[in-house]
Amino acid sequence: MVDEGTPTYEDSDASIDERVTALLERMTLAEKTGQLTGVFSSDARADPYGSHTLKDLESLVRERGIGWVTPFATGFSRHNSPAVVPRIANRLQRIAREETRLGIPLLVPVDAVHGHANVAGATVFPHNLGMAATWSPDLVRRAARVTATEMRATGATVNYSPNADVAREPRWGRTYETYGEAAHLVGDLASAEIEGLQGGDGAGLADPTAVAATAKHFPAYSTPRRGEDAAPNDVSMSTLRRVFVPPFERAIDAGATAVMPSYSSVDGEPIHGSRRFLTGLLREDLGFDGLVLSDWHGVAFLHGQHGTAPSLRDAVDQATRAGLDVASIGGREYADLLVDLVEDGAIDEARLDESVRRVLELKFRLGLFDDPYVNPSEGRTVVGRDAHRDLSLACARESIVLLQNDGETLPFGDGVDELLVTGPNADSLDALCGGWTVAGLSADHGTTVRDGLETVTDAATTVEFERGASIGATTDSDLDAAADAASTADAAVVALGENWYVHEFGPESVTGPTDEFPTRSRLELPRAQTRLLERVAETGTPTALVVVAGRPVAIPEESRLADAVVMGFYPGYEGGRAIADVLVGETNPAGRLPISMPKSVGHLPTVHDHAPSPRPLGEDAHPPAYDPLFAFGHGLSYTEFEYESISCATDRLDPADDLEVSVTVANRGDRAGTEVVQVYLRDVVSSRVTPVRELVGFERLSIEPGERRDATVTLTPSDLGVVHSDGTTAVEPGRFEVTSGGRSLEFTVTD
Repeated sequence: MVDEGTPTYEDSDASIDERVTALLERMTLAEKTGQLTGVFSSDARADPYGSHTLKDLESLVRERGIGWVTPFATGFSRHNSPAVVPRIANRLQRIAREETRLGIPLLVPVDAVHGHANVAGATVFPHNLGMAATWSPDLVRRAARVTATEMRATGATVNYSPNADVAREPRWGRTYETYGEAAHLVGDLASAEIEGLQGGDGAGLADPTAVAATAKHFPAYSTPRRGEDAAPNDVSMSTLRRVFVPPFERAIDAGATAVMPSYSSVDGEPIHGSRRFLTGLLREDLGFDGLVLSDWHGVAFLHGQHGTAPSLRDAVDQATRAGLDVASIGGREYADLLVDLVEDGAIDEARLDESVRRVLELKFRLGLFDDPYVNPSEGRTVVGRDAHRDLSLACARESIVLLQNDGETLPFGDGVDELLVTGPNADSLDALCGGWTVAGLSADHGTTVRDGLETVTDAATTVEFERGASIGATTDSDLDAAADAASTADAAVVALGENWYVHEFGPESVTGPTDEFPTRSRLELPRAQTRLLERVAETGTPTALVVVAGRPVAIPEESRLADAVVMGFYPGYEGGRAIADVLVGETNPAGRLPISMPKSVGHLPTVHDHAPSPRPLGEDAHPPAYDPLFAFGHGLSYTEFEYESISCATDRLDPADDLEVSVTVANRGDRAGTEVVQVYLRDVVSSRVTPVRELVGFERLSIEPGERRDATVTLTPSDLGVVHSDGTTAVEPGRFEVTSGGRSLEFTVTD
């Protein structure tokens, strides 16, 4: 029974709407603005916009009523032990509930972009580009469930994920955070991640292991000029609507709680201050009614970087009018400026009430008013538990892409008695994980490539290790040692690529100097790495190149030198074992590229769905418009698949109808394997220039030797429509071509 003196907002029997309304009516202006800003703790690196100790956070919650707190924001904090972070979260929640006037609990957001990886010992999955290489919404959904479960065990309630950006500029340092270059693939996987994060079995956010998902970075962030993080994105409105907006539509349909704007400007408007994009496009056109959360310094950048606001006060005004709800790390200054703007009459308090209502509603939906605390012991028992790590290994295995296998070099057979493992990424756990991960952990947190090969090879096989080179440097003695070892080995594995980095390829302090690699200016590997591979290959020993990177690096020379090439997009703590399983044949590789691999930086842009263009001097006078080293969707297997047929129910279609396309694939090899059936569409004649082909569907098929199976993809009017600059889509009469695995068919849309 509820005590008659209990306020309605504390009555768990009342509806959420009743509780929110009752609480909002009690709140002062200062309390409202406190709910619209957050703070974070960062005690290991300087931040130009200010950082706070944990004691600072406690004071801001107690004295200013700050409603969002990130006490373990990054992998650099010393407060990232799974035994410590739940206690920190509980301490802050206790202050909010017991030492503030209204007792409003906190939201605790984190960047758990490939597992709860900023907490030591958490389950770390392949980064999104690696998860995209699985082409498996089911694996993405299951990984997100694990991530949410580990987050809630440590007191975190909001994930700044998924990344719904479509990667069109591989020089960009955040490419690995995306699900690749195809809007359809990104939309499928981002929506699957949202479903996993926000609860299982239909319970939604009421599930005690659910967290709120944030689709980012709306509406276009991933094609910055020069590849420079947060640089302007100069895209046409039709391209914006065709390529970059659809994954956010899918995210909204999947129930994303929040959307985060891009740091960038589009068409001259910085998104954090653009009513056109945040209210017009996001809320009115796409129908989003959830929270809009700023990226880290997004509001401050309107004044300090974009130059559209003459002061921080004006930046706060601009962002609020645009439709922003919460400044993720605005702190006391942001909250106080909001108070001033309302008291001066610049912003109507009713506008703030809209945002506060959204914040409070989320806190009620997550059950935080009823119980905001976590059992501290669960941090140790839930985070990184064996079942979670088993799933991480399964994801990593499915994410590995076999790019090249000359002479069936792989898998290594029983005749390999001595195996050389060399290269800067052969014995590095940090390199397997990439950014947004606790760095510098001991080897028992995961398996390196060297560890994995020592585990999967039998007792009769000797695994010898020579580092050979660093990421960007080597010595003659290093090369000589590697070459000498290769000359007596039966096979060699050379692990090259990129190391740990965040955003613009830093900070160097985490893993040491990078010798100016990786950088935005190059996708080619440093000469030191190539020279190591060259010396090993010169011995004539069968050589497998393993590339570990966050982007599609350009490796034309390296692929010529190596007999086989395996790609891992930051496969996580279990990545070394996964790569080893592929190399020795314990796993039949099923990964497929979610992004094109160019031959060089000079070949950019390299995307499968490019627009056709004239050839005034004839086809022979121009290189192919799409000429990657390895194409989008490419990936080899240890078995042989044959695409037998492609068919559809009709060759004439009404513009409003769906169309089912069926593809039959047979396994002609002698071992079971998984094929990713990819279906592409071309509008043969249209009123606007449309892509030469565009991914419109896919299905993973597990096929036994001698078996054939069918994949079915349903084309909808939205797949067929021509996208106009105003966002409208029209299905035009005429011929369309569908292709899959070298098979094709045509159908006609009637008037």
